[in-house]
Amino acid sequence: MPKWSNWSGRLSSQPDSYQQIYTERQASALAAQCRQQGKVIRAVGAGHSHQDLVGNDGVIVDLVGLAGVHSTRQNSAWVWAGSRIHTLGLALNQHGLALPNQGDIDRQAIAGATATGTHGTGATLSNLSSRVIGACIALADGSLVECSKDSDDPALRRLWQASRLHLGAFGIITRLQLELVPSYRLQEQTWQAPLLQTLDNLPALINDNRHCEFFWYPHTDTAQVKIINPTEAPPAYPLAAEGARCGWSFEVLPNHRPHKHTEMEYSVPADRGPECMRAIKRLLEQAFQHVRWPVEYRTLAADDVWMSTAYQQDMVTISVHQAIDEPDEPYYRACEEIFTSYGGKPHWGKVNYLDGSQLASLHPRWNDWWQERDRVDPSGVFLNPYLQSIRP
Repeated sequence: MPKWSNWSGRLSSQPDSYQQIYTERQASALAAQCRQQGKVIRAVGAGHSHQDLVGNDGVIVDLVGLAGVHSTRQNSAWVWAGSRIHTLGLALNQHGLALPNQGDIDRQAIAGATATGTHGTGATLSNLSSRVIGACIALADGSLVECSKDSDDPALRRLWQASRLHLGAFGIITRLQLELVPSYRLQEQTWQAPLLQTLDNLPALINDNRHCEFFWYPHTDTAQVKIINPTEAPPAYPLAAEGARCGWSFEVLPNHRPHKHTEMEYSVPADRGPECMRAIKRLLEQAFQHVRWPVEYRTLAADDVWMSTAYQQDMVTISVHQAIDEPDEPYYRACEEIFTSYGGKPHWGKVNYLDGSQLASLHPRWNDWWQERDRVDPSGVFLNPYLQSIRP
């Protein structure tokens, strides 16, 4: 029996079948077969989620064969769903295009990153799901449906709206149409500063820079602050070490993060972020002196994506980490108690312990999303045990 595990190795599954797909026709046929046989099917990209969105005992389908840029237009491109983000930078740049923003890690598949609302940092920059303006989906009935915000059919527009952050629950996403910007260059700067001073200076740092974030190292007074801004300067090769790079956006925004870990991230209303960060600092100092992994603080602009953690509200995101060979649940549960007390919403691709009713209370369009999902997959072909557990 095949075995699948996620990037960190913490999550694993033994499905009846593990398959790679290479064409949209193959995706449609497989979806229809699973429906006929009563099997659950889940698609996987790079397996970078820390939440068990893939695991099931039916079928896991690997999208790695659906990769590359399908076509481009003036300010958008259709890309294959299995494309790793790090492979899209140069490919889009050759057409004079770029993602408006991307995360700290670029190893994810684009369909997986949009499935969970993955984001970078920037108070005026929203998550990757908000850039999805069209999608091609192999549904459970075997049909291949293209939906977009410009679809003439209201049902297709609604499917597009719901599936921008899809959790893999609507069908096999085969292609995505992304809203892009002209390619651009960035200059990065980093420095160390006392944490409390950094929190006091945050409003100016956030307002004066396109990108701003910091890492705080527990049980120290040190924050590693990073700002990144557009530049007209030419790329400087070879690229300097992280902290002083000047290059194309896709060269500067991501970082190499080889150390395997688990992660919890919550989005907190922007005006409550510094206060929440101080509470996390107190928790670590008082109860978790053994934790050494840094705490990350980023900004996230509001969007209109139904299941986004930044739906109609500017947020900051606070991430806590732990090594894969260290216990994390007591630490994460204590952090989650703080995050929820500040109105936080968990990142869909990272650890949380909330049940369906708790998640529903955080997402105003929860029922709308599930109704649309159930309309295209009434028998739950694309629902694994985790999604079934939070289903209304």
